[in-house]
Amino acid sequence: QVQLWSSGEASAQAGGSLRLSCEVTGRTTETYGWAWFRQVPGKEREGVAGLDYAGRATYEESVKGRFTVSQDKMKNTVYLQMNSLNPEDTAMYYCAAKNSATLSLMSYTYNFWGQGTQVTVSS
Repeated sequence: QVQLWSSGEASAQAGGSLRLSCEVTGRTTETYGWAWFRQVPGKEREGVAGLDYAGRATYEESVKGRFTVSQDKMKNTVYLQMNSLNPEDTAMYYCAAKNSATLSLMSYTYNFWGQGTQVTVSS
């Protein structure tokens, strides 16, 4: 079994930065891809940044150049560095992992989910 434990609630002012972390525990050798998703009330969950086992990354268009996904394999932890934040980045952020190797931002491809981290960006 795989479990994901994400960091706590975070807030910043517009233009600021935050870093989210997500520790993967359990059968980590069964995971080959990781991602961050976000969701606001009334909208569908959207993929923000994805990472595969080879270190390749993909990003949603609105965060390209601002967000960076990375992994510390020794700590089994995935990070999302968020720079140049704006109020539209306010959402519940979820980390996810999957046991397939395909680089993806489609939520249905992910098997394991963290509990969510509220990110609030004020103007």
